[in-house]
Amino acid sequence: MGELALARGEGMPEDDSVIEVRPGGRRRIDRVLAADFVTDIAQLALTELRGRRDEAAQEEADLSYLRRMLHARIDIVLAEQQRRAEGGSHTVVDQLVSILSDNAVGPAMGSGRHRLVEPSRAEAHRRHVEALVSDADLSNVGELSAEKLASALRTYRTEEESVSTRRREVQAVMDTLNAEIGERYRAGTASVDELLDAAREPAKDDE
Repeated sequence: MGELALARGEGMPEDDSVIEVRPGGRRRIDRVLAADFVTDIAQLALTELRGRRDEAAQEEADLSYLRRMLHARIDIVLAEQQRRAEGGSHTVVDQLVSILSDNAVGPAMGSGRHRLVEPSRAEAHRRHVEALVSDADLSNVGELSAEKLASALRTYRTEEESVSTRRREVQAVMDTLNAEIGERYRAGTASVDELLDAAREPAKDDE
């Protein structure tokens, strides 16, 4: 997916908190959310159409994985804030297994919009999330000040909103491409043989 810079993308919502989409960029998210990615798709060969759908599915899977990682960190901070407010004696560490399980962080796969797709850059996503709040070690969350907890929560929530915005946009692209593929099969202009031939082709790597 490439570097997740936070800036304003031309032709996209004018919100500095949203992940940048660079017109003409080489990253997968730039290609998938480019205006011409779904322009005149009725003229595309089925192989190209499915290739674009699969590329969008991979981007959705990566964004979904990143979003779950952010949800886990938000839940950890909220759990610690709740523990302090209620005067609980147990540490949030005791709840980590449950929190991480609820958010499927680990070797979990992205949804790929109706099919399982493994995130392509899981390690890069982990490094990105860890760098968001470099001075707040959630492995020792009980030692953080209330101010650092509140600041970390704001940062994680802002990033989660950014990721969710782009994820919804990518899902809309996938739905458009899937609708065109489905229409071709309903109209009889695409065959099962074409589908099987396309499935045997190697997937396009992210640049």
